[in-house]
Amino acid sequence: MTSPATGGFWPLGGPVSKAEIALIIIDMQVDFCAPGGWVDQLGEDVSNTRSVIAPIRDVLEAARAAEVTVIHTREGHRPDLSDLHANKQWRTRVHGLGIGDKGKTGRILVRGEPGWQIIPELSPVEGELVIDKPGKSSFHRTELADELKKRGISRLVVTGVTSDCCVQSTMRDGFEYGIECVLLEDCTAAVETPNHEATIEILGAFGGRWGGVSDRAAFKAMLEMLDG
Repeated sequence: MTSPATGGFWPLGGPVSKAEIALIIIDMQVDFCAPGGWVDQLGEDVSNTRSVIAPIRDVLEAARAAEVTVIHTREGHRPDLSDLHANKQWRTRVHGLGIGDKGKTGRILVRGEPGWQIIPELSPVEGELVIDKPGKSSFHRTELADELKKRGISRLVVTGVTSDCCVQSTMRDGFEYGIECVLLEDCTAAVETPNHEATIEILGAFGGRWGGVSDRAAFKAMLEMLDG
């Protein structure tokens, strides 16, 4: 994950140890990434969100082998929807089926429902951190910032879906918390290809306003070069 500007292993901030790095996999859930999930029920094509399953699995295996901290997130709300504000709910219902409504995979984005679960291809293993979030950003009303600080993590490798919503929201908030983020371009996707391409262009502009943009090959190469 070299940078022409710095010559280091990270676009900004210089080299670090593996102990200071975490891989975060955002919202690879049935409702976003599987046939019959929420996105599919809205009549959208899930091929884009599914296309990053294998690339994310590749970097996940590399991170596990390198003993890098792995974090998974799930977007979802309490069954009583007490953590769902009205603005978010009605905006999702503009599409016809909103958060909390009954769908083919249970109530949409409600914790404990089948659609809320992480897809089996990327299931967390024992010891990996799982963050349940009620908003788009992985930092919003969660323990993520505290967990990163407690573990001494200052670098976040960002993957998951969707690039134009929860992924970029997490990256921007990570910057505000002082975390150096790098998005792996080939490990994230949006439902709509033009939205994904525009997001990558925005995030990568001017060297990256909120962090860097890289890819999985560079991340894996970096892991091989770093000591513990």
